[in-house]
Amino acid sequence: MPGTSVIGLQWGDEAKGKIVDLLTQRHDVVVRYQGGANAGHTVVVGEEVYKLSLLPSGVLTPGVTCVIAGGVVLNPAKAIEELGELASRNVEDSDNLKISDRVHVIFPWHFAEDRVMDKNTSDGENIGTTGRGIGPCYRDKVGRSYAVRLGDMYRDTFREQVQHNVEVKNGILAAMYPPGEFAPLDAQAIYEEYRAYAEKLKPYVADTTEYLLTAAEAGKRILFEGAQGALLDVDHGTYPFVTSSNSSGVGISNGSGVPARYINHTIGIVKAYTSRVGGGPFPTEQDNQLGQQIRDKGNEYGTVTRRPRRCGWLDAVAVRYTTRLSGVDSICLMLMDVLSGFDELKICTAYELDGEQSTRFPSHVDDLRRVQPIYETLPGWSEDLTGATSKSDLPANALAYVDRVSELIGVPVEMVSVGPARSQTISLK
Repeated sequence: MPGTSVIGLQWGDEAKGKIVDLLTQRHDVVVRYQGGANAGHTVVVGEEVYKLSLLPSGVLTPGVTCVIAGGVVLNPAKAIEELGELASRNVEDSDNLKISDRVHVIFPWHFAEDRVMDKNTSDGENIGTTGRGIGPCYRDKVGRSYAVRLGDMYRDTFREQVQHNVEVKNGILAAMYPPGEFAPLDAQAIYEEYRAYAEKLKPYVADTTEYLLTAAEAGKRILFEGAQGALLDVDHGTYPFVTSSNSSGVGISNGSGVPARYINHTIGIVKAYTSRVGGGPFPTEQDNQLGQQIRDKGNEYGTVTRRPRRCGWLDAVAVRYTTRLSGVDSICLMLMDVLSGFDELKICTAYELDGEQSTRFPSHVDDLRRVQPIYETLPGWSEDLTGATSKSDLPANALAYVDRVSELIGVPVEMVSVGPARSQTISLK
C-alpha cells in the first residue's frame, strides 16, 4: 500500500493537524518524524477540541499506531502531560504510541540556552524560537559531545552523562548570562527528575526505525506528519529565520528512517492567505488594519505560544517553490472561510528585485527582504462558507480563487477547508 506525507508549504500553522486527522482513518500508522513540542496542532472531533504539540494527530483515531520517530527532539515532561490529558478525556488508544529510543531529549540546560540565544547576532532581530529548547537540543545532537538520546536514559551510564553535561553547561551558561542572572543547574535533581520521566515513558519506547521498515515492507499504509512549514526548513528555508530541522518534504526519510520509495503521494497544506511568527522577511505581509482583520477572523494566535501571527496575502511564488521542493502531488487549501467578506483578494504572482521581475524564490534572506510583491487582484465573495459541504455549495468567486491558486502553484487542489471541524472539509476530486 502507498505511503502518504502531509507537508505544510508556508511558514507553519497551515492547519496540517486537521488533514492528518482526516487521512489517519485511511492508514495503519502515523509518523511524526521531526521537530519538537514547538509544533502545535489543533484537531476538532465532534464538540471536542484537542491541542497537541508533540503527540501525532493520529493518536485520536482508534486502532492506528502512532510513532514519534528518531528525528524528533523530545520534551519528556510534555509527552507525559499530553498522554495524561488524553487519558483524562477517555482517549485510551495512546497505548498504540511508539517513541523511538533514538530521539534526542531536551534537558533544562537547553531551555536555559534558548532563553539567552534567541537573537540574530547581526542585527538583534528575533529568530522566532518558541523558547522550548528545540534548537539547542538539535545543536547538541549534531555536536554529539553533550547529546542524550532516550535510549541512554535506561543505561547505567545515564547519571554520569547528566553529571558531565551539567558541569560543562554550567560553565558555558554562566558566561552567556549577565552577572547574577544564571542559577547553576543541579545535576542530582535533574537526574532524579528525568529518571522518573524515563520510567513513565518506558512502555512506549521502541526501535521505531526497525518497526517502520518492517511495516513498509509489509505493505502497511503509513502516513507521515510534518511539523512546522517548508519555508522554515533549516537548509532550504528563509535561513536563519527557520526551525532546526528539515521541515520540508526532503526531511521525511532523514527523520523517520523510511526510504523515499515507500512514499508515493505527498499532499501540501496551504492557507488561503499567509501567516508567519517571529522575525524574518515576509513579502506579502499586511502590517495594517487588513492584516489585523485576517488575524482576528482566522484566530491567528499560536496553538502553543498564543503569540499573534503576522498575516498577509497568499504568496504563490513561495508556495510554488516549496511545492517543488517537497515533491507535492496535490494541495489542500485551508481556512478559505476566513476570506469571506473581502471585496477583493490579492495573490502574489511574482517578485520585483532591482528592477527585474522574477518568479524565483530568492535563496538569500537579504534579497527576500528587498523584493516587492507583484499582485494579481481577484474578486472576493460575501457568502459564509462554513456551512458548505460540497463543491457546488461554494460561490463562483471562491471557486475561481481555488482554480487560480492551482494554476499558479502547478498542482491540483484536492481539498478545501471551510472550518475547523472534520465535516467542514470539501473534496474536489
